Amino acid sequence: MTANRPTTSSLPCAAVLCDVDGVLRHWPADTEIEQTHGLPSGSLAAAAFAPARVLPAITGEITDEQWRSNVVADLAETCGSLKRARAAVTAWADRTPVVNLELVALLTRVRDLVPVALVSNGTTRLEQDLARQGLDTLAHTVVNTARVGVVKPDPEIYRIAAARVRTTVERCLFIDDIAENVTAAREVGMTGLHYRHLDDVRTALAPLLRRVAG
Repeated sequence: MTANRPTTSSLPCAAVLCDVDGVLRHWPADTEIEQTHGLPSGSLAAAAFAPARVLPAITGEITDEQWRSNVVADLAETCGSLKRARAAVTAWADRTPVVNLELVALLTRVRDLVPVALVSNGTTRLEQDLARQGLDTLAHTVVNTARVGVVKPDPEIYRIAAARVRTTVERCLFIDDIAENVTAAREVGMTGLHYRHLDDVRTALAPLLRRVAG
């Protein structure tokens, strides 16, 4: 830290915690894959994100590969073809999400001022996916629920994230596109931002960036 840079304690927040899916990156719709493989509309998401399927994956009880294998089995029952289900899930797994490059630029600026953490209800594949798109160095730390065994909106995940960036929950700004997760963050003492537009983040980060720039 340079001599003329404000200390962390004097800044509006001491750390920025950001969700991954729905904020930092956005996955393409399933429609084309479902049409190509003759699956009912919405069947991929219904199978993959049914609580009984996704919860073991995002708490690390099973690997990403095991999760997708279970999805194949469920889809095979839906469409009556194991081969078709396997091909659809393979194509689904091979999709590339669109990265919010403007948000990446903002977080890169913030990273030079305060710690940045990515906090995701992810599977064991999250780190690999981030590295594949050059996002593995964006944050100081990645809090992947599949590695710590607790998921948003459980209060403990926010405490874990704050500890990772070595500050208190009260000094964290938390950004997520799911209102329930933001509410939970606020309840443990964080400043919570419900992400809907990039301008929401610009506005939230402006006091931090302006304080340093000034």
